[in-house]
Amino acid sequence: MRRLNRRTIAHAAAGVLAGVVGMSVAHLTAALLTPASSPALAVGTAVINATPTPVKEWAVRELGHADKPILIGSVLLATIAFAAVIGVVARRRLRLGVLLLAGLVLLPGAAVVLQPLFKASDLIPTLVALVLGPAALVVLTRALNAAEEHTPGQTPEGPTVHPTDAESGGLSTRRNVLIGFGALTLLSAAAAAGGELVVRSRTAIANLKLPRVGKPLPALPTGLEETYDGISSFRTPNRDFYRVDTKLAVPIVDQDSWTLTIDGDVERELTFSYDDLRERENVEHDITLTCVSNEVGGKLVGAARWTGVPLKDLLEEAGIGDRADQILSTDVEGFTISTPLEAALDGRNAMIALGMNGEVLSRTHGFPARLVVPGLYGYVGATKWVTKLTLTRYDAATAYWTDRDWATDAPIKLSSRIDTPRPLSNIPAGRTVIGGVAWAQQHGVAKVEVRIDGGRWQPAELGPDAGIDYWRQWYLPWVAEEGSHQLAVRVTDRDGTLQSTDRATPFPEGSSGIQDIVVTVG
Repeated sequence: MRRLNRRTIAHAAAGVLAGVVGMSVAHLTAALLTPASSPALAVGTAVINATPTPVKEWAVRELGHADKPILIGSVLLATIAFAAVIGVVARRRLRLGVLLLAGLVLLPGAAVVLQPLFKASDLIPTLVALVLGPAALVVLTRALNAAEEHTPGQTPEGPTVHPTDAESGGLSTRRNVLIGFGALTLLSAAAAAGGELVVRSRTAIANLKLPRVGKPLPALPTGLEETYDGISSFRTPNRDFYRVDTKLAVPIVDQDSWTLTIDGDVERELTFSYDDLRERENVEHDITLTCVSNEVGGKLVGAARWTGVPLKDLLEEAGIGDRADQILSTDVEGFTISTPLEAALDGRNAMIALGMNGEVLSRTHGFPARLVVPGLYGYVGATKWVTKLTLTRYDAATAYWTDRDWATDAPIKLSSRIDTPRPLSNIPAGRTVIGGVAWAQQHGVAKVEVRIDGGRWQPAELGPDAGIDYWRQWYLPWVAEEGSHQLAVRVTDRDGTLQSTDRATPFPEGSSGIQDIVVTVG
């Protein structure tokens, strides 16, 4: 029984290694061509698209930036489990094992074909896996079977063999098995590491500087974080800026071949190159972006200085028709977002951004260009890797998120957040501060108030002001006494509108309610 278990485990390992060989070399091939064509990533994307909205919301809320690595890891673990079973089957029925492994490869191949902008070359990584995976399975299975046939005291026909002869042949075959396993393991590791190195080298953006800005903004003032620990930075560093999108592999776009097309209900279709946009007079705007999945008190919000071209100027240059009521923006992989046309024309600082916080956009945040529309949640106003703007009507075309029943119009709701002290934290008694950030886009923050232990609302001190589309830091000095305390915050905008107390989840139009936390002092 122990020998049988060892043999079963060995064949399961052969199946796993065969699957890993196919996936890793396919990953390297995709890295050299189009990262999104990696079979594992294609399956992950298909899973994302098929996942019900409540599950997506849970993943964003509970897993944060780890949601994508966990999804990819889950896909790989499931693949490995199936490959192990296939390896055991192949021990007795090699042809069936090969067919099953081929089927396991063809499943993600189908996911590749179903991608919006599929092209024939996207199947190359799948074909690589389809050849190498089954081939590795055949080699490993035959080597293991040969080693079993030369086990002392046993031959394929059954008669007893002299131990000396069997041991001599068995030693050679077992050595071959170990060599085969070792070689394929090294190949897999090298291919996987090589794929990551290729992707990282291709995502690096070198020798690009921000375009000239016609009227640069003055430097942002020093934020409260310099004085009070725990309050979010007045300007969110690019590395810390939240990222929520459907991409498992960040698109790698060549700025020399990239274009932005404006079509649909326009007088003339226009196409701009990256250099065209850089050579225009660029502008700067301080704008806070918020994800619709952000819970009350959540972290899916960030503030940055954006550099780019006014969206209204580009649309007016194309000549806006009289029928359109939405801008259907499309990214380089066919993902779509719908934005109210009015939001681009009503005077707000909507733009095609090329830079962020004094740097060229990173690939993670949308290089070479992204849409930034202040006052709207990201899923309707912040298309990354944008390549086309189509003026059309809502009754004629729908976008990815609106197809999933999210609200069509998505103005960012008034909100405020306590950064310090942190919820459920334990802090020492004595003088401290309660502090955080608040935002009231398109209107501006007028007042932030804090309530302690259900008492009266007390006005907080506001930090520097960078405009109506940028968040405000705030703080309230507090002499903390020992015990458990309940803290709450609310914001009022410059029109006198008070933050809503009605509790709402992010779906379908953004969360609302008052953040109320508990801390322990002493």
